[in-house]
Amino acid sequence: MNLYLVIIIAALAVDFLLDSLADWLNLRALKEDVPAEFAGVYDAQKYSQSQRYLKDNTVFGRFRSTFLLAIILGLIFTGGFSFLDRFSRSFAFNEIITGLIFCGILFLAGQVIAIPFSAYHTFVIEAKYGFNRTKLKTFIADIFKGWLLSALIGLPLLALVLWFFQSLGALAWVYCWLVVTLVELFLVFISPVWIMPLFNKFTPLPEGELKSAIVTCAAKAAFALAGVYTMDGSRRSAKSNAFFTGLGRFRRIALFDTLVAKHTTQELVAVLAHEIGHYKLRHIAKMLAASVINSGVMFFILSRFIGNSGLAAAFGVAKPAIYSSLVFFGFLWAPLNLVLGIFANAMSRRHEYQADAFAARLCGASGDFISALKKLSVDNLTNLTPHPFKVFLEYTHPPVLARIRALNPCPNKTMQ
Repeated sequence: MNLYLVIIIAALAVDFLLDSLADWLNLRALKEDVPAEFAGVYDAQKYSQSQRYLKDNTVFGRFRSTFLLAIILGLIFTGGFSFLDRFSRSFAFNEIITGLIFCGILFLAGQVIAIPFSAYHTFVIEAKYGFNRTKLKTFIADIFKGWLLSALIGLPLLALVLWFFQSLGALAWVYCWLVVTLVELFLVFISPVWIMPLFNKFTPLPEGELKSAIVTCAAKAAFALAGVYTMDGSRRSAKSNAFFTGLGRFRRIALFDTLVAKHTTQELVAVLAHEIGHYKLRHIAKMLAASVINSGVMFFILSRFIGNSGLAAAFGVAKPAIYSSLVFFGFLWAPLNLVLGIFANAMSRRHEYQADAFAARLCGASGDFISALKKLSVDNLTNLTPHPFKVFLEYTHPPVLARIRALNPCPNKTMQ
């Protein structure tokens, strides 16, 4: 049997089994009693509801993963990739256009397959627990907007990557790395102004008690506010959140309107202080740097597999091509990407602890931030007791109980 095929099948199997094990352990870690930290906040009925929510999402996730794995294995063993390659070549275009057809069909097929899963999760599971506020019109519009953005950004970028590997020889991967990095950085800059408003409405926070408190907090941290906005998250979900996006003069702190409606001014200031902490502690720059390095390593290794006949044969493709090498390499890259993702998640969790401590010190105490974390957990039906293996494998944020215990009492550490 083809060695590449063995490696790919083994990688798919290991990934599936690891996810299944993590989900099984996660369900086993559920506890009937409400943790002491949430006494008086999470009543027994609501806590039980959060566990049912986790179970429903877990069962749904396992079904979706199993279905997608079956689709991938079916394409490999029935010659689906070979058929698509022959179809893409049948138009007799040059390799770049042929590659756009090949990759475009795969992307579109993946998106179409994902629609019923996304619809079920939105209109059945989320609705069952009172979260969904997405109308069918919005759901459909989001899909087409996403496809349009992917085509406008992804197709030209893919064409350029194909041209680099076709024309620039051994250094092609360097040019690919540089261009992809520049595009990603450009998108980070312009996303808050041009892309995100296509999906949500961002409104500058009005004058009043909350804005005054936020301005005072930002001044205390020597943080120049480029903009604090409320986002109409309630159009799609009853869940609450806040996030920092963009760089330079385009950076924004966005508060979901649901968050503003459910929290006190002091709690909202503490949440915003946490987001300021990410900026002041250079977490965004560090994660971007890690992403750039990861991208460079990927392109370098990819360059060693361009036109590899053995890799093409693993998928039943007789004639290797640059475009098919890009797709097939993704299967080889997945195991390494899983390992790198675990390290990235660990770094992200560490950053969250640091931003939590920053917020507590900036606000003078941890009480308001802990209160906000508790309310967010209850409102979003957060699992309070995830299994450590699930956290290790997938979590970008520490479990909320771990965050609360780290803050109470808040360690007397100097902000970094």
